[in-house]
Amino acid sequence: MIPMLEPIFQGEWAPYGETLQCAPQWPASALRLADWLRSPEAMADTLTRYARRWGAGQRDPRAVASAWTLDYLWTLLPPVVAAATVLQHRFPTAASDIALLLDDQGKPLSFHITAEGATLPGSSTAERYHALLHGHLQPLFSALHHHTRVAEKILWSNAARYLGDILEEAEEHLPGPPPLLQQDREHLLERGGWPLTQCNPMQALPRRTAQGGHGREMPLHSHCCLYYLLPEQPYCGACPLAPQHRATLRTTVPSA
Repeated sequence: MIPMLEPIFQGEWAPYGETLQCAPQWPASALRLADWLRSPEAMADTLTRYARRWGAGQRDPRAVASAWTLDYLWTLLPPVVAAATVLQHRFPTAASDIALLLDDQGKPLSFHITAEGATLPGSSTAERYHALLHGHLQPLFSALHHHTRVAEKILWSNAARYLGDILEEAEEHLPGPPPLLQQDREHLLERGGWPLTQCNPMQALPRRTAQGGHGREMPLHSHCCLYYLLPEQPYCGACPLAPQHRATLRTTVPSA
């Protein structure tokens, strides 16, 4: 584990901090993300192997791509978000600076960088998250959309889901809320604009709720991740398309 992450990822949380590695050389079997994104053959091979993992074969490639990004994001985001929000540290996560290691079934195992980046005390959310959002996720989601036709709004919804979960876990489990947590949550998930772009694709997502137990409203995911289209997989508990939620589904569009 990168030493600066050790105080955050202890005990049962340690595996989540070990998925980002820093060494002078990438592992021989790791592939630079920028090269993977430029290779339709590499992308097709990865998603084909991942589809076989689910027994999906030639089924809807959109569902395979979306499910793959869920594994991808849960491997990438915990150490990167913890560093950015808790430590005010920016790892070099742009596609040209990071390599991806996959298992035999195409599932993301770990990410690799050759420099630790920079600690930026007093920096803005945009400064700390720019490489991740615009240099990594944006080109990744665009490439997956062009390759499989999965809607980018679904992939950004997947990212928003996990970003929110990680920030919530940080607030709940770290001693004292990180000073920048609320600022980062608002900028990443609630504000209407990002620098250098016209809109924030995660803020623009609809907020959906359904009636839960005791008449309470329960939050649902902004968009279905298409997981239910994989063989023998159910709707997840917070899916807006799940039959048990459809009768009481409410949708609001956040204001900019």
